[in-house]
Amino acid sequence: MMATGKEELIHLYAKILRLPTLANYATIVREAAQHCLGYEDFLCALLEHEVEQRQENQYKRRLKAARFPQLKTLDTFDFRCLQNVKQAQINELATGRFIERRQPVLMFGNPGTGKTHLAIALAYRVCQLGYTTRFYTAGELATDLAEASQQGRLSALQARLLKVELLVIDELSYISFGRANAELLFQVISNRYERGSVIITTNLPFSRWTELFGDATLTAALVDRLAHRAILLDMNGESYRLKQAQAKQQES
Repeated sequence: MMATGKEELIHLYAKILRLPTLANYATIVREAAQHCLGYEDFLCALLEHEVEQRQENQYKRRLKAARFPQLKTLDTFDFRCLQNVKQAQINELATGRFIERRQPVLMFGNPGTGKTHLAIALAYRVCQLGYTTRFYTAGELATDLAEASQQGRLSALQARLLKVELLVIDELSYISFGRANAELLFQVISNRYERGSVIITTNLPFSRWTELFGDATLTAALVDRLAHRAILLDMNGESYRLKQAQAKQQES
């Protein structure tokens, strides 16, 4: 079916005004006719549809930019695993107010206690609320920073990371960093001090972070910045993955 002159004009005006959803107005026109909407109600419905579509597109862009390795939600997190953290505290974090206060969140605990799940779930939740997020493992972040430094684009990467409202650094535990990489990680975390929130998961207490970064002075400075206003979550407990494996063995 060929477009009429009016349809062509509507598409043209929508393009000029950068209102792409308005170009697909046919459904709303039919609904308006069925419900006998007046001009004002029709215009309101049309603009509401445009706003909703823009919000959906923005959410999709935020979700893609976050680069979660997989989607985890608070609904699927077993809060019974948290022996030292109350669910009410997690619910408060899920409001995103800690991001407004630019507070860091540090999750300490032995492997298998749900730190990564919880970090992703909180980041996903605040992404839904409209905050920009970026997920990294510590190793991935160190590698990206090192490559950016070698290619002369370190400043640009650091600037992008600083613009992210919530940066997640997962598994700050399993690898030791060389001096250069340790300093790059330090800069990223230090730059966010009172300027942006970060969630860090680790299986090492502060007293053992020198094993990761090597330099005692550098480590002390990093810990000082993080601990100043941090929300600390003690997630030590029995491994959830181990419990699942034991349960499956018993069933078989």
